[in-house]
Amino acid sequence: MEFSVNHPILFLLVGVIITAVLAQSAYFLVKSVKRARVLGMDMTKIRKTIVTAAIFTVAPAVSIVIAVISLSQSLGIALPWLRLSVVGSLSYEAIAAANAASGMGMKLSDLVGNMTASAYVTIMIVMTVSIMVGIWLVPLLAKKIQSGLVSFEKKDKKWSDTLQNALFIGMISAFVGYVFCDLSRLWLAQDGVYVNGDGEVFSATSGLIPVLVMVVAAVIMALCGLMMKLFKWKWLNDYALPISMVLGMLSAIPLTALLGG
Repeated sequence: MEFSVNHPILFLLVGVIITAVLAQSAYFLVKSVKRARVLGMDMTKIRKTIVTAAIFTVAPAVSIVIAVISLSQSLGIALPWLRLSVVGSLSYEAIAAANAASGMGMKLSDLVGNMTASAYVTIMIVMTVSIMVGIWLVPLLAKKIQSGLVSFEKKDKKWSDTLQNALFIGMISAFVGYVFCDLSRLWLAQDGVYVNGDGEVFSATSGLIPVLVMVVAAVIMALCGLMMKLFKWKWLNDYALPISMVLGMLSAIPLTALLGG
């Protein structure tokens, strides 16, 4: 039987896992409501909170749908749907899949329409097992790390804030570096053309495309923040991310046409 990244059995397996996750969420929601009644909490406020939370999950869900679509070309729908519905993000999943493909001597784009079962399983293991390391480390290290940070904050709040901001920026920098990795084409190109080790030909300026897409998305995010401040549009806070993602991705079309691929 020929392997397909969109085979019905994959959707069945993914559907079982996601159903289990949804059932778990529903279970804890019911338990929480029952506990709220026991504590004598205002049930009108509880219901309003539940409805509000459900409505505002629509905005983050847009970002997830965009991520699934962007990965579906090479990996199909089932695997990205699973990864981004449970524990995952576009920035991690795309890099993990690309690194797994690179380890097999290929690019992720090479697997479009040519995905084998062995390559698919390899990419799936890298995308799923690797992200679980963080889950395993939480019960082992989180309490000790948190206690250390709380103790440090009591001694020197200023340096504690600086440390936490530095940790966050360091994490973000790991992904930002991926955006700038192709800028070397500008300096290594000859006569406006860059040829990599695999003999693939690129425009010298094509390395600027991901950088400019990031800049466009950042500017849009900043404009959303400015509008929230000027016009008091609090609702925009939940839609700023998907808006910046969509417009940033759309900007890649004219940028690719202008700078070359």
